[in-house]
Amino acid sequence: MTDRISRRSLLKGLSGTAAAAAFSMQYTTNEPALGAELKGQINHSVCRWCYGGIPLEELCKAAKSIGIKSIELQGPKEWPTLKKYGLTCAVGNGAGMGITKGFNRVEYHDQLVADYEKLIPLAADAGIRSVICFSGNRAGLPDDEGVVNCAKGIKRLMKLCEEKKVDLVMELLNSYGHKDYQCDHTTWGAELCRQVGSDRFGLLYDIYHMQVMEGNVIDTIRKNVDCIKHYHTGGVPGRHEIDETQELNYPAIIRAIVDTGFDGYIAQEFIPARADKIASLRQGVGICNI
Repeated sequence: MTDRISRRSLLKGLSGTAAAAAFSMQYTTNEPALGAELKGQINHSVCRWCYGGIPLEELCKAAKSIGIKSIELQGPKEWPTLKKYGLTCAVGNGAGMGITKGFNRVEYHDQLVADYEKLIPLAADAGIRSVICFSGNRAGLPDDEGVVNCAKGIKRLMKLCEEKKVDLVMELLNSYGHKDYQCDHTTWGAELCRQVGSDRFGLLYDIYHMQVMEGNVIDTIRKNVDCIKHYHTGGVPGRHEIDETQELNYPAIIRAIVDTGFDGYIAQEFIPARADKIASLRQGVGICNI
């Protein structure tokens, strides 16, 4: 009790500026200087769409200078540019019918399978180890039927994924921003993984989206480590910088991910609110440099 009171009194005695500075130290002390070496426990990636105003080659140069290894959510046309700069694409795209039309509808399966049967070999040839997919929207479809339908369609691709050593990952999204999206809870995605039953299928756990939908991020990650193949970051609320301006404690989250033994990629997928977008990206990587 005495300890709690003394700490409370101390915080009350700090000015607003000093308190903010004390709170933000955990976020700023690890920021890498330009070209600084990262600690190596994280394979860093960044999502291209968040930096659409920056030419890809410029973003590649910036990523290399920060220590980022991947620029993701890019299709086959962009992969050669990434390779030119010694980068990979941790999660490729280029197949499917968008977020709203996915594997939860049997009537889309033939088209989806045909698309992914083209993309997966291209990814393998380019050294891309994962490609993204989506559940689609509910549109009145019960969740239990949706998961069965998704498993049925995805199983048709697993032999090819296993042969080519390419993972198919389904992204968990919040169904407020992506209204009516079906794969919007980790339990639903984990059940899908169980029904598919292949190591080549897993979840893209978007920390921002799952904080919006269900919270309890660290415990959920620990309980579903066998299903999660990739992570995205993003500040809550607003999907901006992952620093002290938002509610999640990213250093603790990243440390928990590392402690699970995860050796895949963690991608920055926040929308920079600051004018210097590359500085925000550098800061985000620094926050995750545990």
